[in-house]
Amino acid sequence: MVRPTSDGGTARPAEPVAGRRERKKQATRAALREAALRLSLRHGVENVTVEQIAEEADIALRTFFNYFSSKEEAVVASVSSAAQELITQFRARPRTETVLRAFREAVMAVMNESDTASRDHIRALRLIRSTPTLVPQQLAVLAAQERALAEAIAERVGLPVASPRDSIYPVVCAAAVLTSLRVVLDRWLQQSADPDQPPDMTALSRQFDAAIGELAAGLDHPGRVSG
Repeated sequence: MVRPTSDGGTARPAEPVAGRRERKKQATRAALREAALRLSLRHGVENVTVEQIAEEADIALRTFFNYFSSKEEAVVASVSSAAQELITQFRARPRTETVLRAFREAVMAVMNESDTASRDHIRALRLIRSTPTLVPQQLAVLAAQERALAEAIAERVGLPVASPRDSIYPVVCAAAVLTSLRVVLDRWLQQSADPDQPPDMTALSRQFDAAIGELAAGLDHPGRVSG
């Protein structure tokens, strides 16, 4: 409803409270995530405390635990956010695309983003590679992503999502493409020694296309696709 203002104009409708509240929560989570990653890159994860993260984000300590259970979870949150965005992008791809094509396009859409979240995702991946204590949290993120992707694949190919035992295809496919992505990302990150210099996106695209090509050709025929 548009209401008149005191000067004779019209006021814009009031914004839904739920929308403002959700954006505030997202902003708080992002502030904590960015602070955790920033401090960990600067001092090392082992030298950072939850109290320091909350102070860096200018957020009350008790609020931290409304969003994260540990500093490790906060540091890996950039990877978790990217993992969720990958599923969103995959679901948005045209149904005329094959599963492998849709996944490839979804990956490139996420990695080609040039905003802060994308840069933080790459920085977090680098940090995880050098910090064993972050690996369990990363594995938890990957497991959740694999389940979500399997459901999205089942929906795309018309298989019953609620009955995973009816077909093993979505589960195997999700595991295969995500493992391929992990291997390619790890090799890709090794190509740049400077942590502030992002690796070549063209190289990522080429390497991931090669991995997808191997999956499409069939693993019983190694080397059929040249990389």
